[in-house]
Amino acid sequence: MKRVVLHLACAAMLSSITSLALAEGPHWGYDGDEAPANWGKLAPEYALCTQGKNQSPVNIEGVSDAKLPALRFEYTTSVTEVINNGHTIQANFAPGSFLNIGTRKFQLVQIHFHAPSENFITGKQYPLEGHLVHQDASGALAVVAVMFESGADQHAISQLWHQMPEHAGDSIPFGGKLTATAFLPAHHDYYYFSGSLTTPPCSEGVSWVVLKQPVKVGDAQIKQFSAVLHHPNNRPVQPLNARIVVD
Repeated sequence: MKRVVLHLACAAMLSSITSLALAEGPHWGYDGDEAPANWGKLAPEYALCTQGKNQSPVNIEGVSDAKLPALRFEYTTSVTEVINNGHTIQANFAPGSFLNIGTRKFQLVQIHFHAPSENFITGKQYPLEGHLVHQDASGALAVVAVMFESGADQHAISQLWHQMPEHAGDSIPFGGKLTATAFLPAHHDYYYFSGSLTTPPCSEGVSWVVLKQPVKVGDAQIKQFSAVLHHPNNRPVQPLNARIVVD
């Protein structure tokens, strides 16, 4: 019975991050009565957004040295479609790309974006953050967070934004080849902590990998993303509570 419950919980987590629907359940947003501070009140299934103790995003500070294993990216498959789900712009990948963290192997599912960044690093917020979402064979999730800072236009972002749906609920098949490697910085040193989804239902037990080196992105690219969404889409940082961030 426990194994069945765990499987259903993992399936619900993955559904919440891959769904194309604008809302499967109570609607939520980033302002007014549906703002992040109220997510836990919108529905019983969103209770963790208020009651959870291991929530994301966080301000990364007071880091402990844990000699983390090196990351190994096996990103070989391309984006298949680009989606505007009303909360973010999301690009789905064909199966067959993987993230290896030590002995753990996670398959890449999608990348989506937040402006400004959701996670902070020693109090610094970035203008854009990308989340590469992965799932392992047991259903557990791992998110690789990439920080983007103002600079030259980013080539992968240019390709994605060129086919970005402008209306919520729309999806566009992606033309061309674009692997997730194109979104990564040159160096893969990282911070690690246990957290949650940053959107309802705020499910916990997510492995967070925040890359230390930011990637340059053009100011016009950030403005284009923000103009399509019409609002900031970042959840405020959450308390670390008893958690320790390691590197």
